Amino acid sequence: MLPIVLLSILGLVVLFLGFQKSKNLLLPATLLVLAIVLVANFLHWNDMPSLYFKNMLFENKFTMAFSGIVIFSAFLIVALTRGFVDDESAQPAEYYTLMLFSLVGAVMMIGFENLIMLFVGVEILSVSMFILTGSDKKNLRSNEAALKYFLMGAFATGIMLFGMALLYGATGSFNLTAIKGYVLVNNAPSAMLYVGLLMLLIGMLFKVSAAPFHFWTPDVYDGAPTIFTTYMSTIVKTAGFAAIYRLLSGSFSGIYSFWWMTLAVITVLTLLAGNITAVYQTSFKRMMAYSSISHAGYLLLSLTALTNQSQSAIVFYSLAYSIATISAFGVLMLVAKETGVHSYENAERFEAFNGLGKKNPLLAFVLTVSMLSLAGIPLTAGFWGKFFVFSSAADRGLTWMLVIAILMSTVGIYYYFKAIIASYMREGELSTIKVSPFYRLILIATTIITLVFGLMPDFLKGLV
Repeated sequence: MLPIVLLSILGLVVLFLGFQKSKNLLLPATLLVLAIVLVANFLHWNDMPSLYFKNMLFENKFTMAFSGIVIFSAFLIVALTRGFVDDESAQPAEYYTLMLFSLVGAVMMIGFENLIMLFVGVEILSVSMFILTGSDKKNLRSNEAALKYFLMGAFATGIMLFGMALLYGATGSFNLTAIKGYVLVNNAPSAMLYVGLLMLLIGMLFKVSAAPFHFWTPDVYDGAPTIFTTYMSTIVKTAGFAAIYRLLSGSFSGIYSFWWMTLAVITVLTLLAGNITAVYQTSFKRMMAYSSISHAGYLLLSLTALTNQSQSAIVFYSLAYSIATISAFGVLMLVAKETGVHSYENAERFEAFNGLGKKNPLLAFVLTVSMLSLAGIPLTAGFWGKFFVFSSAADRGLTWMLVIAILMSTVGIYYYFKAIIASYMREGELSTIKVSPFYRLILIATTIITLVFGLMPDFLKGLV
């Protein structure tokens, strides 16, 4: 509850700082806000689970861990936004405020105990992202991406809301505990409950880019400013999976036999669509969009299993994926700025990384570690993330899904290594890229975190 209050109040403070003539105070102020909120999020770590706001919000170690991931990810992403201050056409006060307010929605999605609070959280997060996606007003790709995201998001939200209404009609409550009680007591729940659950899942699966509800993802990720693409692919996805996990484990574990096969089919479709389509991409940014879809499939694998290991596996995987994605996009933004003054599309192709290893060894190393982690190569956090997810599926006996997931991981190695090959084995015209000390520090930090959790995975896994 405290992170929501702090983000709401301090977000307004950041907005009013925008009235100052100088923009220099906005970035450190926003980072300070996120640091304060991150510390406040873990203040009650050792306390008993608590309910707030008329039992509509829930807090325990799981919700605090996921909230910590999204807040920490936001801190790292905001730290890479120095360009807002230097860009005369940018409105950094509005951007930072929207990012802070969107975190309010993300925290609500993670800690909801009532379906109404889930809907409010989804809307706060979604509306903020609609605006930020189209923030580059002079770029037609950004305008198109915002329109697509808004229209398709509106349909998905309508389906989700109708599903909530059906669940209320079937159970007489929006409360997760009450719904769970109804499911456990009634051996044969009404068809209204089944339809409501499916519609609610459709709306949530759209948010996390699961197939066949993923078609918006490549165009929106490709058209949005890269910094906001980073935000969408990490924070929105993390909050979405936390919400789906709480929904299924908190209320509908009693009818696992009904929904698991549906989720299993969606998982396989997501893995196939994300990995196979990523192979054919020539744009690094678009490849990362399909990569995001594929990682949604791996997380869905653990959700489909829903074993005792699923909770810690999802937390670990979300952090590993978020850190590696921020590293990759951080390098892309530097390279695109250096090479793509006149053509954003050429600056975001794999060829833009040609020769990166010779002139910019640090950036090449950061990119390499992030690609290895996303591919699930040993000694990186991504390897253990996939290992824990696969272990949860093995515990449930989902061998056929596990085989497909492993095969798709092999496919993933191919397209992730494209960036590494371009960096070290291709000749390019890249010159030495000037990187600010703070930006360099953030990239080094994300790389170290990826390697440390690759060497000591039990440290994080044992906390939740």
